[in-house]
Amino acid sequence: MLLSNICHDEFCSNATTGYLRPEEKSTENKAEDQEIETDGYLTRSLEGKKATDVRLAAIAVGTASRGGLGKLLIKGSSSACRVTDVGLKVIARGCPSLKSLSLWNVPSIGDEGLCEIANRCHLLEKLDLCQCPKISDKAVLAIAKNCPNLTDLTLESCSIGNEGLQAIGRCCSNLKSISIKECPRIGDQGIASLLSSTSYVLTKLKLQALNITDVALAVLGHYGKAVTDLVLINLPNVSERGFWVMGNGHGLQKLKSFSVTSCRGVTDTGLEAVGKGCPNIKQLCLRKCAFLSNGGLVSFAKAAGSLESLQLEECHMITQVGLFGALLNCGAKLKALAMVNCLGMKDLNMGLHLPSPCNSLRSLSIRNCPGFGNASVAMLGKLCPQLQHLDLSGLQGITDTGFLPLLESCEAGLVKVNLSGCVNLTDKVVSSLVELHGWTLEVLNFDGCRKISDASLVAIADNCPLLSDLDVSKCAVTDCGIAALAQANQFNLQILSVSGCPLVTDKSLPALEKLGQSLLGLNLQHCNAMGISTVDLLVDQLWRCDILY
Repeated sequence: MLLSNICHDEFCSNATTGYLRPEEKSTENKAEDQEIETDGYLTRSLEGKKATDVRLAAIAVGTASRGGLGKLLIKGSSSACRVTDVGLKVIARGCPSLKSLSLWNVPSIGDEGLCEIANRCHLLEKLDLCQCPKISDKAVLAIAKNCPNLTDLTLESCSIGNEGLQAIGRCCSNLKSISIKECPRIGDQGIASLLSSTSYVLTKLKLQALNITDVALAVLGHYGKAVTDLVLINLPNVSERGFWVMGNGHGLQKLKSFSVTSCRGVTDTGLEAVGKGCPNIKQLCLRKCAFLSNGGLVSFAKAAGSLESLQLEECHMITQVGLFGALLNCGAKLKALAMVNCLGMKDLNMGLHLPSPCNSLRSLSIRNCPGFGNASVAMLGKLCPQLQHLDLSGLQGITDTGFLPLLESCEAGLVKVNLSGCVNLTDKVVSSLVELHGWTLEVLNFDGCRKISDASLVAIADNCPLLSDLDVSKCAVTDCGIAALAQANQFNLQILSVSGCPLVTDKSLPALEKLGQSLLGLNLQHCNAMGISTVDLLVDQLWRCDILY
């Protein structure tokens, strides 16, 4: 009997296992041992060489008597994937209750197998197809026709075109989330049809590396009435006009999270239109938007009164003028701001008039922006007096002179501080930091701050009773500093990293053993002055602690 011809009733019978060879029965048992129950149904995952038709048959047999398989993930590889349509047809016949199917890099599966899933697994809710070149519109049409409960669809690097997408929009009235990436046969027609058909149900949409134009964004701006989360990545044929029309369509009234990467259409005019047309945006993330300047950022900040989180990455036309202008003009709800790898920063003493600071901001991250220096950091203190989370990692230009005014301006009490890579900061900064904010500090990261020494550890031990995570990797700390931490009263450190500290030696063993009473993680990598025997003792004695060495 061919496995693909076995019906569900036969799977439920013990006699079915007789059709498997002895080695296949072994595979069946192994498959059952690896099953996981999530969301109330059985989940199974096969990867690489383990993904075979025989294993799929074993899964179908092993789960049939226990309510059937609910979720299946197959991750193949171009060189060693032995799953074919035969195996998928076995799953379709033996697991009619299947709700979620993910096929990643499975070039040997085509329309025949997926059509069988569509014909027999009518409860399917989630379908994820990635790098399945043999699957075409034919299979997607079958899914659309037979799986009305479909809510989540992901298509990546597939041969599916506009016809399949149109069918999904027309037949799947419960579709809530769709992600489409690198599908060259999908264009404006497919996207437009999908959006117009799912106008009141589709909440999450991701479009990446597609041959769509301004037309698709215009339709989105009109019909995306239920969209709350929108991601647009690498859409080279979408211009400024597309974003302008999308914003002025006034259909994205429910949009809350908007992320754009590598889209040349994000200009000052386009972003301002989005800000005005989408009044409920709470999160905005812009990456590699080469044509966005200070004016567009400030205009968006003025228009987006509900904005809570703003992230800019590799937007090189943004300078301090745009950053400070956004902080001064944003609404009263902005809580988090991050700038990463923005090379347009130039440290200038601007002397801005501050009518009112941004009192709502709690989290600020300026990472790897080389032009950001003392004057800019000092200005941030005046603009953001209620900060609790501060990340200035990679700012090699700041010194004690610029950082101390920021510390003195923070009124709420800092909780998490990351200064990794700030190579010019000294013990003076750490001393002031812990004296002013020691009673609220929980996380400190000084990785690579080579001028920070034992004096800082002594100050931390004396002033930070709530500290749970400390990183002094590649700092000038010694055994004396580690001993100071161990002698602190009411100290409950859970994570400690001294990686790359050449002056930490075997003499720190007693102190680390004492700290180990509370430690859950300890990083001793590249501590070349510490012998392997000392590390072995710590591994044996601190059995609750995860030690890296």
